[in-house]
Amino acid sequence: MTIDEDTVSRTEELRRLRSSLDAMKGTQVTLLGDVMLDRYHHGYANNLNSIAPVPVLKIFQTDESPGAAAHIARGLNSIGLNVDFHTFVGDDREGRAIVDMLTEDGISTSGIESVSDRHTLVKIRFFGSRESLLDDSQILLQADRGPLEPIDKSMSEKLTKNAMKALGNSCALVISDYDNGAVTVSSASTLISAATKQGIPVIIDPKLTGLERSRGATVVLVEMRGMELMRRRLEATDSSTAASELISSYDWDALVVLGGINGVTLYQSEGETLHFDCSASTPKQQIGLHDAAATALAVALGNGLSMEDAGLLAAAACDCILTAEASQEFVDIDTLGTWLDEMAWQMQISER
Repeated sequence: MTIDEDTVSRTEELRRLRSSLDAMKGTQVTLLGDVMLDRYHHGYANNLNSIAPVPVLKIFQTDESPGAAAHIARGLNSIGLNVDFHTFVGDDREGRAIVDMLTEDGISTSGIESVSDRHTLVKIRFFGSRESLLDDSQILLQADRGPLEPIDKSMSEKLTKNAMKALGNSCALVISDYDNGAVTVSSASTLISAATKQGIPVIIDPKLTGLERSRGATVVLVEMRGMELMRRRLEATDSSTAASELISSYDWDALVVLGGINGVTLYQSEGETLHFDCSASTPKQQIGLHDAAATALAVALGNGLSMEDAGLLAAAACDCILTAEASQEFVDIDTLGTWLDEMAWQMQISER
């Protein structure tokens, strides 16, 4: 059996992406966004509470890791890029933990502002399984603990001013917006405008309520559920029509829709729509999916690869996350490289 041209082209594309990963070291990416501390409690849920129909979790392990934009920082750092990271944390144990873990990774924390008398946002997830019966645990509850008052807009202005100083030395700009105050319409507009003038690609992961902050971006990330919600709001007949309207309205070059087990779809202002199937055989979780995709897009576009290559690398990064453990959710160069090798090999032997 001969291998068709499409398979040969995709296999070569995967191999090219794999070989280019090692050549991407040393360049800089400017990153602005919100951070949080992810805390994971793992335990056995063998019994129900005696006074309520809820499981009693016997915790045997607790993990913590920097989340949100810090996921992206760790992923970029793992691939060998220098991260010019701008965010803020509270002056508390959780904020110091985020800074300490990033420092241990070798990521500069000089751009992280500490805010007095403020709680750092913490996402606490409880995972449980039946002891001696089930190996894989599932999430039972998520609890968010954070500040009650919004951060003053002057903080975003300060972060933006600091980010602008090194933007000219960066190959890409990433904005990760969780609507916690690091990103405003004004700050995003200032950075996007400056990056565009300098020919620097801009990757944005926005809240659906903050799409105005993404105006003029090179590529924007949304989840499939969010895409469906926007389709309904626009009263579009299908996702392609909605994507085209969004790209035109907000002046994006491309829109990447993350579908988890349904794969990744790339819509472009100029160029065809591409879909990349999910290759994860046993998906386990999706925590960090957006951040992994943003990392991959920054790596690819920041190093001169095409939007099509960037979409494929983002799909591979998402596959890595879908098969990861819940407390190890940022994409790293070893896992991503191995996944690209495996995808290329499987594609080649499937057509023999």
